[in-house]
Amino acid sequence: MSEAMNNEYGADQIQILEGLEAVRKRPGMYIGSTSVRGLHHLVYEIVDNSVDEALAGFCDTIIVTINKDNSITVVDNGRGIPVGINSKAGIPAVEVVFTVLHAGGKFGGGGYKVSGGLHGVGASVVNALSNWLEVFIYNEGHVYKQRYERGKVIYPLKIVEDCEAEKTGTKVVFMPDDTIFEETVFDFDTLKQRLREMAFLTKNLKIILRDERPEEPVEKQFHYEGGIKEFVTYLNKSKTPLYEDVLYFEGKKDNVYVEVAMQHNDSYNESVFSFVNNITTPEGGTHLTGYRNAITKTFNDYARNAKLLKDSEPNLSGDDIREGLTAIVSIKIEEPQFEGQTKQKLGNSEARGAVDSIVSEQLTYYLEQNPSIAKQICEKSILAQRAREAARKARDLTRRKTALEGMALPGKLADCSDKDPKNCEIFIVEGDSAGGSAKTARSRATQAILPLRGKILNVEKARLDKIYGNAEIKAMITAFGTGIHDDFDISKLRYDKIIIMTDADVDGAHIATLMLTFIYRFMPDLIKEGHVYLAQPPLYKLEKNKKIWYCYSDDELNKLLVEVGRDSNNKIQRYKGLGEMDAEQLWETTMDPKSRTLLRVNMDEESVSELDLTFTTLMGDKVEPRREFIEENAKFVKNLDI
Repeated sequence: MSEAMNNEYGADQIQILEGLEAVRKRPGMYIGSTSVRGLHHLVYEIVDNSVDEALAGFCDTIIVTINKDNSITVVDNGRGIPVGINSKAGIPAVEVVFTVLHAGGKFGGGGYKVSGGLHGVGASVVNALSNWLEVFIYNEGHVYKQRYERGKVIYPLKIVEDCEAEKTGTKVVFMPDDTIFEETVFDFDTLKQRLREMAFLTKNLKIILRDERPEEPVEKQFHYEGGIKEFVTYLNKSKTPLYEDVLYFEGKKDNVYVEVAMQHNDSYNESVFSFVNNITTPEGGTHLTGYRNAITKTFNDYARNAKLLKDSEPNLSGDDIREGLTAIVSIKIEEPQFEGQTKQKLGNSEARGAVDSIVSEQLTYYLEQNPSIAKQICEKSILAQRAREAARKARDLTRRKTALEGMALPGKLADCSDKDPKNCEIFIVEGDSAGGSAKTARSRATQAILPLRGKILNVEKARLDKIYGNAEIKAMITAFGTGIHDDFDISKLRYDKIIIMTDADVDGAHIATLMLTFIYRFMPDLIKEGHVYLAQPPLYKLEKNKKIWYCYSDDELNKLLVEVGRDSNNKIQRYKGLGEMDAEQLWETTMDPKSRTLLRVNMDEESVSELDLTFTTLMGDKVEPRREFIEENAKFVKNLDI
């Protein structure tokens, strides 16, 4: 990909489409939202432009700094945005890039072969949504500078100083507009995840992230010579790989550049992530379809030829082969077409054929040359096939039973009387004693209670057949009504809110994590669509002069004690479990929609690979990565229960 391009990248390659006020009126249309997520998008848009220079072969280092005042500086050593006059606009090309919407070297086919900033709205949108933005360009021994405020030019492009003749590049400094964004504080970890991903996807590109805000500035460097091969190793670090090699295939066909890295591990979950021009495609698309077709066909052909599958046995399904597979599918394509406004699913038909043919051909060679690895993968897939068959039988059995029993709900479920799911919510409660108080406390019309006995199965370490055999999980599946995995159908959901209500101690947190692991792995759409919540029971009860207050954190308790005064009349009770509250207290503090606090469980689709890794680290078999995770995050612990 790094061959320099034949065409010019000069002032006239920047094409103009329309004006900027629209962005300030409807920022959500351009960056998704004005929340924290949109705020971080500003950084990605500017970094994307530098990555495009790297993809074109002209830049190898990008430095991103969060400055003390929460502004951002992005510096690259590419060619620098052109400073010549753009003939159509009559102003310098750099000014066009920052002040004209839909301007960029990405439309006419001349400037860039492939690029991530697809809508060409990148730089100008960041400019429109910033209090101020300054751009510096290093070119031919001069440093050019221009400043904008809320998208308006403050002074024409000018030379402010000289630099070494061979120094080239662009520096952009911007301060997000606090009248548009709900939050203007950047999160180091969010940027770290995304920049790490960008560095994995662009091999040999060095990205440095600095945070100047703490007393001791923090710096992280990302530089991966192995590119996506190292990405797979990183994602598999909490699992045990099935074989040492990370399989890597690359090639170009029909103008589509394809890179794939893959490795199986001993888990039962598939972690396959796809990217187009370095943009994540959470909903997949034609490139992912091509990849799946290729591995399913290639492994089946190999297993038949090597007599690992008998003639009488059915083919392995894609799910069987992808059990425990971690893979990255990354393609670069000149004119990507995305389905849906959110750029989340690729639609180009040529991508399917290109990925399919490159992976099929190179994987076939690899399996022939490495028969022992091929055999290991096929044997794991055959075991997965048998487990899937056993799970299907178990599922059919439960289906047949429920058909006979007229969809019998679990015996311990206290259901609500309202039959409209929109009005209903289900509380999943640990233990029968808390379940008892919850059943007494609830509003029978709209609140259902499902008590679970003890800790549910850790699904991170179990196959489907085990999961269907677990009574507590079966009770949840039947109560929710949606089915799981391939049978999942959100339209059958029986409750609008699924509320996990556990004790405010370590065991309670563990049970909540086990439940979230189950929902994330088998019903992720419930989280994506915002149906899953965590109840927040109080930690303390303060009684004084016949008055009662409840506090949900140590801070809240301390503030309250300052207010009411610390003296011997204070009776403070620390709740260890839900069972210590009577029904009335439980209703008032945790279940009454008028006064309770619920935490909605959210899932950011842009950092799915990191989320997947966190679940594996916390719930998988390997101890070492878990210890590292605890050491790194110990400083954030709020309530330590010893």
